[in-house]
Amino acid sequence: MGGYDADDGLSAYAVVIPTLGRPSLAATLRALAEAAGPKPDRVVLVDDRRHPQAATPFPVEVPEPLRALTTVVSGGGRGPAAARNTGWRAAGELPWIVFLDDDVVPGPTWCDDLALDLAAATSGEGAVTARIDVPLPTDRRPTDWERNTAGLATARWITADMAYRRAALADVGGFDERFRRAFREDADLALRVLGAGWTVAEGTRSTTHPVRPASRWISVRLQAGNADDVLMTRLHGRDWWGRAEAPRGRLPRHAALTAAATGALLCAAARRPVAAAACAALWLAGTAEFALARIVPGPRDRGEVTAMAVTSVLIPPAATWHWLRGRLLHRDATPMTRYGPGPGAEAASGGLPVPDEERVRP
Repeated sequence: MGGYDADDGLSAYAVVIPTLGRPSLAATLRALAEAAGPKPDRVVLVDDRRHPQAATPFPVEVPEPLRALTTVVSGGGRGPAAARNTGWRAAGELPWIVFLDDDVVPGPTWCDDLALDLAAATSGEGAVTARIDVPLPTDRRPTDWERNTAGLATARWITADMAYRRAALADVGGFDERFRRAFREDADLALRVLGAGWTVAEGTRSTTHPVRPASRWISVRLQAGNADDVLMTRLHGRDWWGRAEAPRGRLPRHAALTAAATGALLCAAARRPVAAAACAALWLAGTAEFALARIVPGPRDRGEVTAMAVTSVLIPPAATWHWLRGRLLHRDATPMTRYGPGPGAEAASGGLPVPDEERVRP
């Protein structure tokens, strides 16, 4: 490791993009090809489609400036964490790995800005973040989904655009492949890299993350992330929220609403009308508060209000179910007990240790 020198190749980099072959990948590759500055030494596209989709030709044409640099490898449909591991391990021995999502648009000077970011990185800095911009509508208030996506702009270690030293990735074993969704795998990796004694620098390059189309049920499906939060707590302790600068969400309230609804049904079945009415009133008041908290900041049109009303009923039990599922699924997850062998591991005092049995081997 060491500081940047234009002649020693220490700022050479590969770009790794896990993808399901979404149409947005074409815009990502086109922006990368057109960005001013030194192009990556390699581009690794990790085709993470499941069989039989993966048996069909890869549904994107790589722009000519990147064609000779690009390799497509199979991810096996095991999720973004595993796909990124496959990608960085296939990228060779280049010192930097830059992870991009397949729905982002690097800025017009992205390659130049990245070169400056990597050149400025000290030998102990294991990663360099980017600035994420989420464009929102200017003619109306953003919807609930648009506001959710806008949170990516302030996410601390988001891998929509994140540069890691290969040495730091190898040091901690890469991404934890138990995170099967695009959620928390980035925070988990960053905490382990910090715990191994590396630091994370803030970069200057800019990447746009458009709001992709989503169904009105997306907020219900996102509750699966509560199971990942259970794994994070198992691995990193109850204070990981603060160290990762992650919002706590409303899980305690969701659990209380689910308990109230369950209590109302049980009391009604037991022919205890007063208790059933009390539980139902608590559920109704809490659900109304939750729905209003989501409706008021939004556009308040008929479609959005209807979606918020319906999903506000469904989200609390979905969140509670996924939390319970996570408790069962990750009941044997082992807390971190020691640091990895990073460049400053002996001096680290508040980060995350990495036990041998929990490491994902490179």
